[in-house]
Amino acid sequence: MRAGDFVFVAGMRGIDPVTNRLVDGAEARIRQAFQNMKTIVEAAGGTLRNTVRLVVYVTDMDRNRPIVNRIQEELWAGGPYPPRTIVEVSRLNQDDIVEVEGTFFCPVKPGP
Repeated sequence: MRAGDFVFVAGMRGIDPVTNRLVDGAEARIRQAFQNMKTIVEAAGGTLRNTVRLVVYVTDMDRNRPIVNRIQEELWAGGPYPPRTIVEVSRLNQDDIVEVEGTFFCPVKPGP
Protein backbone atom coordinates (compact mmCIF):
# COMPACT_ATOMS: atom_id res chain seq x y z
CA MET A 1 0.00 0.00 0.00
CA ARG A 2 1.36 3.40 -0.98
CA ALA A 3 0.50 6.50 1.02
CA GLY A 4 2.26 9.46 -0.58
CA ASP A 5 5.99 8.82 -0.43
CA PHE A 6 5.64 5.85 1.93
CA VAL A 7 5.10 2.21 1.04
CA PHE A 8 3.71 -0.14 3.70
CA VAL A 9 4.24 -3.87 3.32
CA ALA A 10 2.73 -6.36 5.76
CA GLY A 11 2.07 -10.06 6.05
CA MET A 12 5.18 -11.20 4.22
CA ARG A 13 5.78 -14.86 4.85
CA GLY A 14 7.92 -17.55 3.29
CA ILE A 15 5.55 -18.32 0.44
CA ASP A 16 7.03 -19.13 -2.96
CA PRO A 17 5.25 -16.78 -5.40
CA VAL A 18 5.40 -19.43 -8.15
CA THR A 19 3.84 -22.33 -6.23
CA ASN A 20 1.94 -20.26 -3.63
CA ARG A 21 3.20 -22.69 -0.97
CA LEU A 22 5.38 -22.23 2.09
CA VAL A 23 8.97 -23.09 1.27
CA ASP A 24 10.65 -25.87 3.25
CA GLY A 25 13.29 -25.19 5.88
CA ALA A 26 13.52 -22.39 8.41
CA GLU A 27 16.31 -20.42 6.73
CA ALA A 28 14.81 -20.75 3.26
CA ARG A 29 11.40 -19.71 4.56
CA ILE A 30 12.70 -16.66 6.40
CA ARG A 31 14.80 -15.66 3.38
CA GLN A 32 11.72 -15.99 1.14
CA ALA A 33 9.67 -13.74 3.45
CA PHE A 34 12.30 -11.00 3.12
CA GLN A 35 12.61 -11.63 -0.63
CA ASN A 36 8.85 -11.23 -1.06
CA MET A 37 9.01 -7.90 0.77
CA LYS A 38 11.98 -6.81 -1.34
CA THR A 39 10.11 -7.66 -4.56
CA ILE A 40 7.14 -5.51 -3.54
CA VAL A 41 9.33 -2.56 -2.52
CA GLU A 42 11.25 -2.75 -5.80
CA ALA A 43 7.95 -2.79 -7.72
CA ALA A 44 7.09 0.45 -5.88
CA GLY A 45 10.36 2.02 -7.06
CA GLY A 46 12.42 1.53 -3.90
CA THR A 47 15.02 -0.75 -2.41
CA LEU A 48 15.65 -2.24 1.00
CA ARG A 49 17.83 0.82 1.66
CA ASN A 50 14.55 2.79 1.78
CA THR A 51 13.44 0.91 4.91
CA VAL A 52 12.19 3.18 7.67
CA ARG A 53 11.10 0.43 10.07
CA LEU A 54 10.74 -3.36 10.23
CA VAL A 55 8.65 -5.60 12.43
CA VAL A 56 9.42 -9.32 12.45
CA TYR A 57 7.16 -11.87 14.12
CA VAL A 58 8.64 -15.28 14.94
CA THR A 59 7.21 -18.29 16.73
CA ASP A 60 10.54 -19.29 18.30
CA MET A 61 12.85 -16.41 19.24
CA ASP A 62 15.82 -18.58 20.23
CA ARG A 63 15.76 -20.54 16.98
CA ASN A 64 14.67 -17.93 14.44
CA ARG A 65 16.18 -14.62 15.62
CA PRO A 66 19.75 -15.66 14.68
CA ILE A 67 18.52 -16.65 11.20
CA VAL A 68 16.68 -13.33 10.80
CA ASN A 69 19.84 -11.47 11.89
CA ARG A 70 22.02 -13.36 9.42
CA ILE A 71 19.63 -12.77 6.51
CA GLN A 72 19.34 -9.08 7.36
CA GLU A 73 23.14 -8.78 7.43
CA GLU A 74 23.23 -10.25 3.92
CA LEU A 75 20.36 -8.21 2.48
CA TRP A 76 21.49 -4.90 3.98
CA ALA A 77 25.13 -5.73 3.10
CA GLY A 78 26.63 -5.00 6.49
CA GLY A 79 24.49 -2.00 7.38
CA PRO A 80 23.30 0.45 8.22
CA TYR A 81 20.39 -1.62 9.45
CA PRO A 82 16.88 -0.22 9.72
CA PRO A 83 15.17 0.06 13.10
CA ARG A 84 13.57 -3.30 13.84
CA THR A 85 11.23 -4.79 16.36
CA ILE A 86 11.23 -8.59 16.64
CA VAL A 87 8.43 -10.23 18.60
CA GLU A 88 7.79 -13.83 19.56
CA VAL A 89 4.18 -14.84 19.02
CA SER A 90 2.39 -18.06 19.87
CA ARG A 91 1.08 -18.73 16.36
CA LEU A 92 1.07 -17.38 12.81
CA ASN A 93 -1.18 -18.10 9.83
CA GLN A 94 -0.77 -21.66 8.50
CA ASP A 95 1.47 -22.41 11.51
CA ASP A 96 4.26 -20.45 9.80
CA ILE A 97 7.43 -19.52 11.70
CA VAL A 98 7.94 -15.92 10.53
CA GLU A 99 6.07 -12.90 9.24
CA VAL A 100 7.66 -9.60 8.23
CA GLU A 101 6.28 -6.11 7.76
CA GLY A 102 8.03 -2.93 6.79
CA THR A 103 7.63 0.77 6.13
CA PHE A 104 9.63 2.27 3.27
CA PHE A 105 10.28 5.84 2.15
CA CYS A 106 9.97 5.68 -1.65
CA PRO A 107 9.31 9.17 -3.02
CA VAL A 108 6.89 9.28 -5.91
CA LYS A 109 8.80 10.12 -9.06
CA PRO A 110 7.39 13.09 -10.96
CA GLY A 111 5.64 12.20 -14.21
CA PRO A 112 6.74 13.38 -17.67
